[in-house]
Amino acid sequence: MGKIKNALFYVGIIGGFGALMYWIISKGKHLEAGREISTSASETAHWDDFVNAMAHNLTHPLAILLAQIVTIIFVARFFGWVSRKIGQPSVVGEIIAGVILGPSLVGMYWPEISAMLFPKESLGNLQFLSQIGLIFFMFVIGMELDLKVLRNKAHDAVVISHASIIFPFALGVGLAYFIYERFAPEGIDFLSFALFTGIAMSVTAFPVLARIVQERNIHKTRLGAIAITCAAADDITAWCILAAVIAIVKAGSFVSALYIMAMAIIYVFLMLKVVRPFLKRVGDLNSTRESLSKPVVAIFLLTLIISSYVSEIIGIHALFGAFMAGVIMPESGKFRNIFIEKIEDVSVIVLLPLFFVFTGLRTEIGLLNDSSLWATCGWIIAVAVGGKFLGSTIAAKFVGQNWKDALSIGALMNTRGLMELVVLNIGYDLGVLTTEVFTMMVLMALITTFMTGPSLDLINYIWRKPKSIVPEEIGMKGKYRILISFANSQSGRTLLRLASALTKKQSSNTGVTALHLSLSSEMHSFELKDYEKKMFAPILVESEILEQPVATDFKVTNDINHDITAQANQGEYDLLLIGLGQSIFEGTLLGKVLGFTTQIINPDRLIDKFIGKEGLFENSPFDDRTRHIVLSAKMPVGIFLDKKNEEFNRIFLPVFSPEDDFLVEYAQKFIHNNASQVTVMDATGDSKNTTEMREKVRHIEQIAPNHIAMRSDKVINKEFLQDQDLMLVSLESWKKLVDSHSVWLTDTPSVLIIKP
Repeated sequence: MGKIKNALFYVGIIGGFGALMYWIISKGKHLEAGREISTSASETAHWDDFVNAMAHNLTHPLAILLAQIVTIIFVARFFGWVSRKIGQPSVVGEIIAGVILGPSLVGMYWPEISAMLFPKESLGNLQFLSQIGLIFFMFVIGMELDLKVLRNKAHDAVVISHASIIFPFALGVGLAYFIYERFAPEGIDFLSFALFTGIAMSVTAFPVLARIVQERNIHKTRLGAIAITCAAADDITAWCILAAVIAIVKAGSFVSALYIMAMAIIYVFLMLKVVRPFLKRVGDLNSTRESLSKPVVAIFLLTLIISSYVSEIIGIHALFGAFMAGVIMPESGKFRNIFIEKIEDVSVIVLLPLFFVFTGLRTEIGLLNDSSLWATCGWIIAVAVGGKFLGSTIAAKFVGQNWKDALSIGALMNTRGLMELVVLNIGYDLGVLTTEVFTMMVLMALITTFMTGPSLDLINYIWRKPKSIVPEEIGMKGKYRILISFANSQSGRTLLRLASALTKKQSSNTGVTALHLSLSSEMHSFELKDYEKKMFAPILVESEILEQPVATDFKVTNDINHDITAQANQGEYDLLLIGLGQSIFEGTLLGKVLGFTTQIINPDRLIDKFIGKEGLFENSPFDDRTRHIVLSAKMPVGIFLDKKNEEFNRIFLPVFSPEDDFLVEYAQKFIHNNASQVTVMDATGDSKNTTEMREKVRHIEQIAPNHIAMRSDKVINKEFLQDQDLMLVSLESWKKLVDSHSVWLTDTPSVLIIKP
């Protein structure tokens, strides 16, 4: 009755006021008398008006900017994914995406598309938006620096860092002497050109280096610690030098620049001695996610904006102010992590790719159209690589590093990435660098970043340890090895209980390893140790309770899906246990058509669709990570769907085909190790006629009577299902259950889906 009353009220209100408005508009027509109001005379004219309106909307500055953002994000994410697939940092792919969208490719071969998507009059908006993204990103970089670590390791780090700056800086100044006459812009003195060439040779990309160290799992080693510390010291020093160089260029002479430098010193002093203690006090009072309210966030963001504004006004660039604001943030890792989460996603995913593409729009590889230009580009790359690599290596060896670590530090410090592009864009905006030199140095930034990974691989190959006569794996031969991969601590505890139920009475003859992987883009160097301890603490507690020994493995990666299966395949495990996730688009028309995930589009899944692998999972409620793992793993995979059953004492095993007989082996493990009661249900009536299945069940009955029973009921009541702790089912049978929309899916207990 209430619904009918509401419906009548809704119809009455909408209809009544709609009729009133129609009457007013009809009466208002009489008010048009004596006014020249044009009306279209034909349907064609109406259509022309519509087309003209659409054309006007498409060329509106806001529409162009939004179209640019959408295009840039899609292209940058795709090339970032390709870059990660070949073992490179995603920044390499994003830089390549920028170059491709610029005049070097799209502008050269499809000038109409380039002119429509990136008209010259729109580039100002794109530049300012990309600068906002850079300001936020430099703020995050400043917060990522762990000054405590820097202070503790200052001696070696400063020696290596400053050597890695002065050596390439001097070579860059020397290079400027030879190319100034041909490549320096009109009106730029040699000092400005030489200083910018020197600083361009000297930069190290701290965030990219930190990601590489994390992804290669060397962040806990002495090499990883010294490399990150050197990069942090390099970052601070390079930004101070850059600020001085900018001051000299803007002032026009060294003496005039002294006034700017004096103001910059006063600014830095006030930030460290006045603003920093104030922010520390605010941070101490608001160090939890609940207490970090909007007014408190506003204080820190206002500090960022004012710092950037002041540094821009002084003449040392807004990015230095953003970096400085990040450095003086409260040192609490928990506070910084919470604050970084608030701003990093938008700045890195949305705004930062705009900077890469804007850089790409300035990069014209087509201008390097003769051999002399390419020779100059080669010299720039050689000076950059030789200066940074040799300077870092020699200094590292001098302070006591062995040759392998010294060369590795040299290779890591040679990484330039985003920071190089920032320097180059500043030089281009100041008119110090021509388009040709800018293009050459962008190529240098791309190549030096790309070569870091292969250089480290080559160094590790040369200094590889000789194979032991008795391999380490010999002790594990004959053992039943389980790898559990978990996303959160609760999932890890549950998977460990499941693994223990399969192995607990054979602990001396089994090995269980708990693996947790985190995306490098979501991790920061200052929080790695605390994060690892936090993730594994509940698993280790559960291990003691279960008396189940467990080895732990924590890695930072840029591709979780790939590295889970790579770890499992290389370790030659007998079973991989994972939890079942679920895509937010699963089951929707959009998800089925495009394969959408929370990562916008999962290219792996799209590829699987094209090559036919995706058919295995059609209509199955598996997330994309589970699909990838099942398709790539070379060992049996157990996919666990947790319904909060704490024990695994009563197990239900439905058999839909003779191929499901392998599940009896897992049932036997549960019976032997956990004394589980197993009910095998012949769901189709065919399995009871299978000799192999009958023999396996009979064998278990002889060893453990009253622990296994076989039923042939085709209909299982709800009470039976609710009395079970676990359903053990094959992947193919699970697919049949999903396809048939079986009522079992709502009444089942926790489910372990096995891919043989």
